[in-house]
Amino acid sequence: MNVLIACEYSGTVRRAFRTRGHDAWSCDLLPADDHDPHHFQGDIREFINSRKWDLMIAHPPCTHLAVSGAAWFKNKVKEQAEALDFVRLLLDSDIPKICLENPVSVISSKIRKPDQIVQPYQFGHMEQKKTCLWLKGLPVLTDTNNVREAMMLLPKNQRERIHYLPPSADRWKLRSKTFAGIAEAMASQWG
Repeated sequence: MNVLIACEYSGTVRRAFRTRGHDAWSCDLLPADDHDPHHFQGDIREFINSRKWDLMIAHPPCTHLAVSGAAWFKNKVKEQAEALDFVRLLLDSDIPKICLENPVSVISSKIRKPDQIVQPYQFGHMEQKKTCLWLKGLPVLTDTNNVREAMMLLPKNQRERIHYLPPSADRWKLRSKTFAGIAEAMASQWG
């Protein structure tokens, strides 16, 4: 299967699909963190029609979309409109199977509600971080290793580690990376 992972520089989702024998490629404005040759560096709009894709998993930037930044929305009207147009472009792509991933965001109120909300603890990670999935031609993901009960025994700052990350130059990068358990579930259930 030809798989396009849009707006991914970490390689986490790409590797999960390639491990299962799929011809998976990532694309991002940034170079691939893992320096893998199966990465297009550039604007996804230049690559989305470069071949016939069977599946696209898209991770559009959430900077102007996530409700965690709602206090700044009044100063980002133009940027948010452009970000929503980009989301629409991805969702409307001529690809039979699409998953668009983002945190809780204005996509829900401006475009449509997500088809599913997943948590890392459903896929073996002792953490919580709501992730919304907008799906086309795909079933919802099923839990692979739900560790919620054990995770809830942890202190709040450990189970919400991503939320409590201190300010740093790469905080945005750490917060946006896909959990490997979720990537593995996508590859095994949709691949």
